[in-house]
Amino acid sequence: MVETRKFQVEMEINGEMTEIEIRAGETLLHVLRNKLGLTGPKPGCLNGDCGACTVMVGELPFKSCIMLAVEAVGHKITTIEGLHDTPIQRAFIEHFAFQCGYCTPGFIINCHSLLQNHPNPSGETIKSWLSSNICRCTSYQEINEAVRSVIKSD
Repeated sequence: MVETRKFQVEMEINGEMTEIEIRAGETLLHVLRNKLGLTGPKPGCLNGDCGACTVMVGELPFKSCIMLAVEAVGHKITTIEGLHDTPIQRAFIEHFAFQCGYCTPGFIINCHSLLQNHPNPSGETIKSWLSSNICRCTSYQEINEAVRSVIKSD
């Protein structure tokens, strides 16, 4: 039997340094959920299509189901648990931009990152960023309205 290599690493997750043992082939999603108890990122398709597992790595959204945990070492990782009463979270509530809620954390992280990178995005930019996440329960109209409601006007 081949022994899987393990690494003792420090990771910055939601603003806190965490020391953890990871294996070379473990996904970031697995480490976050099963080793650290951060269940906001959800397993959906597990192949990078649906976006339910979206987290921020640095300032950009990444699908944690297809990112190895070792790739995230040295980067700031933000999950939904790391956001606290952000404008986009309030906007999702105010605009009913969810139904069952399973995909909502991934959408919120993606939209938060969008607004961090593009404070005044065009409609086309919003559409492009939202296309990386899939929801089977609700229309994208409410999510789009939530994003538009927090855009900073100059």
